[in-house]
Amino acid sequence: MQFSIQREALLKPLQLVAGVVERRQTMPVLSNVLLVIEGQTLSMTGTDTEVELVGRVTLEEPAQAGEITVPARKLMDICKSLPNDAVLDIRLEEQKLTIKSGRSRFTLTTLPADDFPSVEDGPGSLTLNIEQSKLRHLIERTSFAMAQQDVRYYLNGLLLELRSGLLRAVATDGHRLAMCSVPTGIEKADVHQVIVPRKGILELARLMNNDAEHANIVLGNNHIRATTSEFTFTSKLVDGKFPDYERVLPRGGDKVILADRQGLKEAFSRTAILSNEKYRGIRLHLQSGLLNIQANNPEQEEAKEEVSVDYAGEQLDIGFNVSYLLDVLTVMSTEQVRMILSDSNSSALLQESDNDASAYVVMPMRL
Repeated sequence: MQFSIQREALLKPLQLVAGVVERRQTMPVLSNVLLVIEGQTLSMTGTDTEVELVGRVTLEEPAQAGEITVPARKLMDICKSLPNDAVLDIRLEEQKLTIKSGRSRFTLTTLPADDFPSVEDGPGSLTLNIEQSKLRHLIERTSFAMAQQDVRYYLNGLLLELRSGLLRAVATDGHRLAMCSVPTGIEKADVHQVIVPRKGILELARLMNNDAEHANIVLGNNHIRATTSEFTFTSKLVDGKFPDYERVLPRGGDKVILADRQGLKEAFSRTAILSNEKYRGIRLHLQSGLLNIQANNPEQEEAKEEVSVDYAGEQLDIGFNVSYLLDVLTVMSTEQVRMILSDSNSSALLQESDNDASAYVVMPMRL
């Protein structure tokens, strides 16, 4: 195995692949990246057995075929430390990987490629071609509401649901829910759902960075695979049943508030400074044309804000975790936001004022 490559051509995909590799591993080979030369293509694979990422680079010069695994972090750190215009000459000699560049020479230990695990393919049941920007938009709009290390393991991930003409993402941690939909060209009679684990979703969002390109998505029974011209990403799925999110969406709220999103976000941020650090509770008092926001903490400190809103209904007092409201306002992009309430014990529904492609549900707090 022998090849030459520009530092920049190697470093970009190597950084993506090394991002999947965990620092502390029970199996030494999982700290390694698998290098494979076939023809003029170099493939690099990293995995933690749950998530797998394969990056591909086309080599400019003839190469000698072969495959081996080397420590991912060390290889990446060597690449980073070399000058930008460096050319790396890499060859396998007596089960050691030698990297030469200018006057620098490095020798890395290796492990056999046969020891490297692969994320098993199940049969792919559905294939979808989608713009990378759309998929990234879905994830960015919803992933903040995923649970972290919840015993209800099916909440520690994101639901992707394919229904006729729509791809929908839903996340919830039991206290709030985020939902977003984008149109697709797939007409499908039945609804197909998969739960992608947290790490897989965050990795997928990181990879969807080429707005001009599409990604080919395969939804299998136990894996999701995304393929672009530069990489193939595979993640196992969470084996579980996601809650019936449509039952959680508040219906029939009669108190509709329209407000300036940025002004509301800034008022919440200022009030949050003096909220209880543990529970983050704020109290909202709604009256005609005005929203009063109040927070206090165990040190008897208090913050009050007044925000002008478009509202003409009855008065209402309700409490919320301010962090949940701020998370929603941060991912929205419109100038105006719509908030729908019914009473002090019912969840709030937040949406962008001019569309209902995304919806956010936040449960109230007793204060």
